[in-house]
Amino acid sequence: MVSMRVFVGLAMLATVGAFHMGGLVTPTRANMKLRATSSFSAPRVARSPVLGAKMAFDMEALIQETKDIRLKHLEEQAMHSLKVSAENFDNVVFPNACIAGDCVITHLLDRLDLLKNGKVKIMVVDTFHLFDETMPFVADLEKHYGFKAEVFQAEGCKDKAEYDKKFGADLWKIDIEQYDKVCKVEPFQRGLKTLKTEVMINGRRRDHGAERAYIDLFENAPIGGGLAKVNPLAYWTFEDCFDYITKYKIPIHPLHADGYPSIGDKKDTVKVPEDGSVKYVDYKFEGNKAEWLDYAAERKGRFTGLQNKDGSVKTECGIHVAGAEKTWDRDLWEDGKSKVKELTKADAEKLEKAGKDTLVVTYAPWCQFCQGMEEEMEKFASSMDGKIDVVKFRGDEERDFIESKFEATGFPTITLVDKDGKVIKGDFSEPEKRSVEAFTKFVKDNTGVAA
Repeated sequence: MVSMRVFVGLAMLATVGAFHMGGLVTPTRANMKLRATSSFSAPRVARSPVLGAKMAFDMEALIQETKDIRLKHLEEQAMHSLKVSAENFDNVVFPNACIAGDCVITHLLDRLDLLKNGKVKIMVVDTFHLFDETMPFVADLEKHYGFKAEVFQAEGCKDKAEYDKKFGADLWKIDIEQYDKVCKVEPFQRGLKTLKTEVMINGRRRDHGAERAYIDLFENAPIGGGLAKVNPLAYWTFEDCFDYITKYKIPIHPLHADGYPSIGDKKDTVKVPEDGSVKYVDYKFEGNKAEWLDYAAERKGRFTGLQNKDGSVKTECGIHVAGAEKTWDRDLWEDGKSKVKELTKADAEKLEKAGKDTLVVTYAPWCQFCQGMEEEMEKFASSMDGKIDVVKFRGDEERDFIESKFEATGFPTITLVDKDGKVIKGDFSEPEKRSVEAFTKFVKDNTGVAA
């Protein structure tokens, strides 16, 4: 005989179960049968061997059904965002980094027939530090989907050898922020400008965490300059991406099969976990996939061992930080308008024998720190009123030369060449030090000349 306590417990369980499935029944002592109405069509299986009550659904089938419903909704939502963007802007650009989410977006764009006709352009930044497999994979994507990617690289460099000669093979070790600007941010900005981009598609998702945790499908162009953005995968998870990849058997980067959840530069991207025990091979996971699919886990293998100048852990390359897409359309301290005059390489060679105090600003026009000090340096040059020469030298295209001549290893670098030919490098490493007062004191301390 079933005790009253057990009966009440079973009755409550049956009632709760029925409620969660959309119906409500009153269990009886006679048969204890659970009669529930439901909009789900999941198979009904296990029954209590004692009471004959239906106690469970096929949970695996139910989970898969709900995942299929979710993925269908996410696909429709993402395709709608891409379609709206293509219909409302003339120049839509997708910077493709060949990671899993980007491969999903590429396939979605193809389903909408936006690649072959060139309505959406694919842009790729080759940092010259990518894995050996990445650029050949880009070529595979081009062939598979019938588009031609627009590839951008460090300014003035056609290959790694030219880059090493111009900027140095170890730039990323010496100054990671400068490396990001030269190899990622500047080519990225130049690409967007060259392609006359009006709206940018990217694969950022909320489950990346950190700076991306609250992004939406659409972002307006920021006040002061920048681009409108569409984030078609904003509400997807990394697992959703692989569910989509599995469903459609789409091309993905070959290094997923070697243990890499995300693919960036070879120099600072590692397997997760580092023993390579988790892989995605032939559209199936091997190993504990939670190592990849947990919240914010996709990028655990990126930027390994790298820190920003302020000591914080690096989580972004600089391309996706606020304002990075804002292109820089002019030089700094423009000729004919500025008291800061241009120094040619030929004149720089003779500077130590010129017999005049000269303050040299070594800069790159795309560098945000150089941009940030433009006004203060202009005020300083005006205040000196010709007592010393204040000149600028663009250094991003003359890396070896500026290091040997002006001790410049990053931008901006401010160097004083006095009338005796002595080269004195100023300590202006922090933005707050780059002021009219600081420049004036530096000159006076080393030359005796005051504004």
